[in-house]
Amino acid sequence: MICEKYILNEAHGSYLMRYTFEKHPDSMPNVLKRPAVLVCPGGGYNYCCPREGDPVAMQFMARGYNTFVLEYSCGENAVFPNSLLDLCAAMKLIRENAESWGVIEDKIAVLGFSAGGHLAASLGVYWNDPEIMARSGCKNGENQPNALILIYPVISTSWMENQDQLARIIGNNDWDSTYKKLNLHTGVGKHTPPAFLCHTARDAGVPPKDSIYFAMAMLDAGVPYELHIFPNGGHGMSLGTHQVNTWGEDKSFAQWVQLSVNWLERLFENPDEGRAELPKDPYSSKY
Repeated sequence: MICEKYILNEAHGSYLMRYTFEKHPDSMPNVLKRPAVLVCPGGGYNYCCPREGDPVAMQFMARGYNTFVLEYSCGENAVFPNSLLDLCAAMKLIRENAESWGVIEDKIAVLGFSAGGHLAASLGVYWNDPEIMARSGCKNGENQPNALILIYPVISTSWMENQDQLARIIGNNDWDSTYKKLNLHTGVGKHTPPAFLCHTARDAGVPPKDSIYFAMAMLDAGVPYELHIFPNGGHGMSLGTHQVNTWGEDKSFAQWVQLSVNWLERLFENPDEGRAELPKDPYSSKY
């Protein structure tokens, strides 16, 4: 395994960790390039939670994926869209080095937990936003994710308002337009990649309705998604194992890892089928 750290924004303390397989053309010629998963830990845009970073990357690496973990702008540096620009820079760096790092360029999934889920979903919604393209230097889709894996994600501003975080994240931006942008379900469209979503019904930190909002928006846009709502468990369960879950092991919730891998394999092996338009909802859900 190759482990390297790449500084993205020194002033904000943001960087990318790379965990990739070494190439063995003689003994493993069929896997010189692999799909990748880029992990965005949660932490309320205050910090990046260690329980949702490296341990998650290792689980996906054990299943054959090259993996990356993003330490993005947090705290006073998390004014929108600073964290999103970090994620764009990470995606651009991965694609620029895809050949030497052994990454399949059109098979890169972005995985996010909680606020990191908000960040991952933001990329799925705004990767082709003119302002984001200009500020990130990603003018040719270098930052476009091929799939999203959103685990108990923040999607709406309800969490930010409840935790008095909204003013910090909006900063000096125009309030109304930024407020709307932070409610990510309002920006879902055909440009949004397929998504896997997972939540628990008892999550009191970020209510499961946030995942449902995003899934409903995907349905209305005709974009494929898979949604799992597990009956038990609180917020911030990470892998659901006793090593990283504050509340102990939860075997039911822990299924999300293999479920998401199964979903990714279907999507990446049959991208046309995975991106096939869903039938239109004749009742067009309102929310």
